[in-house]
Amino acid sequence: MAEKACVKRLQKEYRALCKEPVSHVTARPSPNDILEWHYVLEGSEGTPFAGGYYYGKIKFPPEYPFKPPGISMVTPNGRFMTQKKICLSMSDFHPESWNPMWSVSSILTGLLSFMMDNSPTTGSVTTTVDEKQRLAKSSLAFNCKNVTFRKMFPEYVEKYEQQQLAENSVPEQVSLVPRQKEKSRPLLEKDGIEGLNKVEAPRDIKHHRRQSFPTWMVVLLVSVFGIVMALPLLQL
Repeated sequence: MAEKACVKRLQKEYRALCKEPVSHVTARPSPNDILEWHYVLEGSEGTPFAGGYYYGKIKFPPEYPFKPPGISMVTPNGRFMTQKKICLSMSDFHPESWNPMWSVSSILTGLLSFMMDNSPTTGSVTTTVDEKQRLAKSSLAFNCKNVTFRKMFPEYVEKYEQQQLAENSVPEQVSLVPRQKEKSRPLLEKDGIEGLNKVEAPRDIKHHRRQSFPTWMVVLLVSVFGIVMALPLLQL
């Protein structure tokens, strides 16, 4: 059972965290137990953890802030063991170095910084960059299989569903492109032939009109020619 001072302190820190969130970190207490907090660390750009979402828990003792919390991680990450307490100066691994002035924000900031580092500690593991990147890519899918994670962080579940929808819609868009080209090609060829005929038809008619000689002109020329030929006969 949490002490009254502990509950009051954690409530105050949660309100402060909502007003001024820690960059790349989302954290909130369990609805049923204020001593159990859940967090998500987002991998920083320029590190092997970029694009990763790492879910974990912070368990505060009833004597907080006079005693430090225990910190663990649930998501496979290539940096820390899962479901094992992480050794930090701000965790219950080192109660002698704990400072009651430290807050939840301080703990989360220190955890994120230590996560992106390579310093060995109790509970840490050694993996390659490729392994860390592979785990980062699959982290959100892994988290969304966790019932507690889905309840605590619906915004990340929605983000994952949007990613899945976008990935599934890409092949359909790509496959439509060649189909449209195939269907449009015969139409273009057909329209091109008909278009050429339509364009050339007026030329043929105009050319035909130029070649045809007016009938009245023919009659006039024949009449003039006949009169000219008949003049010598009239003089006789």
